[in-house]
Amino acid sequence: MGVFKDTTIGFIGGGVMGTAMIGGLLSKDLIPRENIVVADPYMEQGEKLVNKYGIRYTQDNMEACREADILVLSVKPQVMDRVMAPMRGRVDHVGLVLSIVASIKMQTMVSALLNSRVVRSMPNTPAQIGQGMTVWCATHEVMERQHQQAAALLGALGEQLYVDDERLLDMATALNGSGPGFVFLFMEAMIDAGVRMGFSHRDASRLVLQTLRGSINFAAESGEHPAILRNQVTSPGGTTAAGLYELEKMNLRTAVAEGIWAAYQRAVSLGNRDVDEK
Repeated sequence: MGVFKDTTIGFIGGGVMGTAMIGGLLSKDLIPRENIVVADPYMEQGEKLVNKYGIRYTQDNMEACREADILVLSVKPQVMDRVMAPMRGRVDHVGLVLSIVASIKMQTMVSALLNSRVVRSMPNTPAQIGQGMTVWCATHEVMERQHQQAAALLGALGEQLYVDDERLLDMATALNGSGPGFVFLFMEAMIDAGVRMGFSHRDASRLVLQTLRGSINFAAESGEHPAILRNQVTSPGGTTAAGLYELEKMNLRTAVAEGIWAAYQRAVSLGNRDVDEK
């Protein structure tokens, strides 16, 4: 089982992202299912996880903590303080604490848990189907083996990128965390335009989804800068040129940049509020 040999992973929270990580770990055969224990207050959700994955379930967070060699925090940010409070000083045996909770800084977790081996990560929505992009960083106390374990855990959600500066997590929150929302808005606008021209909503959706999927895959495989690829499909005086002219005239590029910047500023603000409240 590689980096997870003789390791028990405890999940605090069995919601969407926690479930996605469990599914990814098991589908890649990275850990035996009996070595995963999930704590979640909702018995219905716990039973669903047991039936689907054959893992262990408890409603008691501390039971999961006691068994865990690695602890994954996957709860809502607004309940994080309440979740961590009973763990203070009682998880020092845990070799790695990995958080997929938005906006909660590493030092906040270190102080709350009295465990300095902490990883903070920022996954995104496509992680639910194993196609996510997760950016993560770690405290200095996280050693090489634990780095490998964190990379494997987050790799179960899709692609992962390690950064050595926690400030980049706020940037990642805006770019890859909020990014799917921006893509969905663009997708929605394209579908609406197709319907306006006369396509059924179903056909417009199919055209747009495959166009986006194919364009993204083509860009990834070609390795070319997007500007080069755009020029390749833009004939002088053609339809693409006419459409791009209108998009540029309406400042699409600026609107996208400002939207991402606003998301970044909000991420910084939320992170600072977390520190101020401590």
